[in-house]
Amino acid sequence: MKKKEIPKIILEILIFLILGIFLVCSLNYGLGLYGSNKLEKVNTEQSNRENKQKEENSNGKVDNNKSNNTNVVLTMDDKISNNTIWCGSFQLIWNDLKNDFAKQDIIFEPQLDVVNNLNKEKFNTSKISENSYYKAQGIPTQELKSKIEKEIKEKFDETSDIVNQFTFDGNPNKYFLYAMLKKEFKFSKEFEQLENGRFGNYENVKYFGTTKNGSEAVRGQVRVLYYNSKEDFAIKLMTIQGDEVIISKGIDKDTFSNIYEEIENRQDKYKGDSELLETDTLAIPNLNLNVEKEFNELENKPFKISNEDSYVIDKAIQTIQFELDKTGGKVKSEAGMAISKTSLSREEPREFSVDNTFTIFLKENDKDTPYFAAKIADITQFQK
Repeated sequence: MKKKEIPKIILEILIFLILGIFLVCSLNYGLGLYGSNKLEKVNTEQSNRENKQKEENSNGKVDNNKSNNTNVVLTMDDKISNNTIWCGSFQLIWNDLKNDFAKQDIIFEPQLDVVNNLNKEKFNTSKISENSYYKAQGIPTQELKSKIEKEIKEKFDETSDIVNQFTFDGNPNKYFLYAMLKKEFKFSKEFEQLENGRFGNYENVKYFGTTKNGSEAVRGQVRVLYYNSKEDFAIKLMTIQGDEVIISKGIDKDTFSNIYEEIENRQDKYKGDSELLETDTLAIPNLNLNVEKEFNELENKPFKISNEDSYVIDKAIQTIQFELDKTGGKVKSEAGMAISKTSLSREEPREFSVDNTFTIFLKENDKDTPYFAAKIADITQFQK
């Protein structure tokens, strides 16, 4: 009797174990899915919170080192693409670096086209009124920092967005250059706020301007520089302060300098009416931009000053804020540059180790053609 019951007991145990294993695996799989979904949800929520925080902290600022939407060029002669801006504040500190500190052109090895353009000094303090800019330079002491903060507050009622990104430790082997450019202008008469419209492929874009039979006083603020078609024209908006807002459409050139030159060329040839007529319409998009750019391409490259001492640019930053609407506009731009004394021996030691594929030539010293050449990858084929 007992011998017959043993197989039955074993069978029941095996069935129980199989059911148990199946249940455990099912639970683990379900928990794994749940845990994965929960973790994914947590990570997504955390990422959303971080992105939201970044947006709140930036206050609309575009870090051009991380964004491809807006490019900043250093001069009007630099190559441009779509969504590119320029402001002269950085050129002001470059001029001081060149003329007051280095006392000669800044030369990198190899030289950069943008540095050649900066050395031309096409924008300088003669191109802007004295009440629209501020400059300072010197050894980066706390006193210099306090002086800058105090004086831009007094002159522009502004605070700096960039000075805290630099080190003011009083090191006599370092130097700091700073500039702020600020302009505000108003139209004598507000333009109309137009209905939102299209801009290229973008919908619901805010516009200001004037419609047909609009106010004569508003139209009187506009000068037509030339008009060839609705795709090819340039206008100028006059302001109370004497600033001119020049807008062109239809010129495809590779630098701001070339575009501006072409505007002047087409204006000289234009024989049409320079006034905005009652039957004319005008629509200009509202603009609001806040960009910060660090020019890494200028940093950590040795250059010599007039006494043969060698320096490098440790950090070079520019901010540009620009607004334009029916009432007028404003520009605020800061530029800061920190440099430090170095020596050409600052470069890391070079290692000439022929430890991988290489090419070798043999040539007589008074001949211009080798008599032997080899490209060697498998060194075992060339050693005994």
